[in-house]
Amino acid sequence: MGGLTADFDDRQAALYLAQGQAALQAGDAPAATAALTAARGHPVTRLEAHNLMERHQLPGAFSEWVGVNCEVSPQDDIFRFFAGHPTSVNPLRDYFADGWRTLSELMLLLESVQRPLLGAGSFLEFASGHGRFTRHLVKALGAERVTVSDVVPDAVAFARDTLGVPGFLSAARPEDVAWPRRYGVVFVLSLFSHLPRSSWGRWLARLVDAVEPGGLLVFTTHGTEAARRARVTLDAEGYFFAPSSESTAIDAQEYGTAFTDERFVQARMAELAGPVEVLRWAPMWFWHHQDAWVVRRR
Repeated sequence: MGGLTADFDDRQAALYLAQGQAALQAGDAPAATAALTAARGHPVTRLEAHNLMERHQLPGAFSEWVGVNCEVSPQDDIFRFFAGHPTSVNPLRDYFADGWRTLSELMLLLESVQRPLLGAGSFLEFASGHGRFTRHLVKALGAERVTVSDVVPDAVAFARDTLGVPGFLSAARPEDVAWPRRYGVVFVLSLFSHLPRSSWGRWLARLVDAVEPGGLLVFTTHGTEAARRARVTLDAEGYFFAPSSESTAIDAQEYGTAFTDERFVQARMAELAGPVEVLRWAPMWFWHHQDAWVVRRR
């Protein structure tokens, strides 16, 4: 099966996938590698072929060079975002590289406030999704120090079963979330950039409660520059919301696209009953797009 290319139609892609599956059952790893590599090059069969290559550790599996578990959930909205993006010529590579970039940006952010990531005794990744970032975090900290939480049951199950981390379900209402414990670092990537005004401050208060005394809450927002790029106008409070997002699993009225300026976030901080201290506000920190906030619970 030498000389295979990605230039074939859906029917041919399905044939390569079937040939790869049959070769795996027959124990013929070289034939499986050739067929599944071809199937991985076509959008229709890309993810299924990729996951088969990862599970069987075939030559060319992404885990060979990424160094982490590289299975991807078929329900992963972020992977689908890359797969459908016009600038992404290699969605799998872009997906894994983006998770690693997030880890690098988080490590630099925590270093800037003298709280190195590797010193975190416990870490909660909240609104964790299907593991785009989690798999890299596990490589840095070990699964025993990482906990995930998401409102989508399949996302939590995937992280537990595939990435080996403990996890628990979140809830639509912040008041309904029960914390199993408090954590040294609570990381909330791109949740507040999706929240409606009615729940924005409530989620902030609830997440501060998940942080152990002296620990950190790190979260991101669409700030002033993101609003300018999107050509949206913030209201008098410094806020804007539109009921649309990349997620297909959550009601857009509860998880849309939100923009907030510094004044809005600081005002929500001032409303908190518990003592908190902003250690850093870093505009355009994550993905050169979302602002980062580092808050210490006194």
